[in-house]
Amino acid sequence: QVQLVESGGGLVQPGESLRLSCAASGFTFSGYTMRWYRQAAGKERELVAAISSTGGSTNYADSVKGRFAISRDNAKNTVYLQMNSLKPEDTAVYYCNAVGFSSSDLRTYNYWGQGTQVTVSS
Repeated sequence: QVQLVESGGGLVQPGESLRLSCAASGFTFSGYTMRWYRQAAGKERELVAAISSTGGSTNYADSVKGRFAISRDNAKNTVYLQMNSLKPEDTAVYYCNAVGFSSSDLRTYNYWGQGTQVTVSS
């Protein structure tokens, strides 16, 4: 059974930091690209950050570049999102996403976590 379980969200003040974690199970984590998305109330879900299966390549939305850092530990089947200098506009539900291609059945697999709320407010 595939599971992606996010944790680490909460309520913080502007300028503070949070570290989100996403623990994966039920699939070969090291073979999947991992992404963090977020969805603010009334808005579409947007891609925040992505990391390749080996961790050698990362990408960020312009709105978080220089403030957020994505990383992964393939030994622990976990991906992280370090969020610094948080702003009120970072308030959203943050979702973990795993995407991978299977060469055995030529299918793309796409998994989602349940999300964790991040609220930035004074």
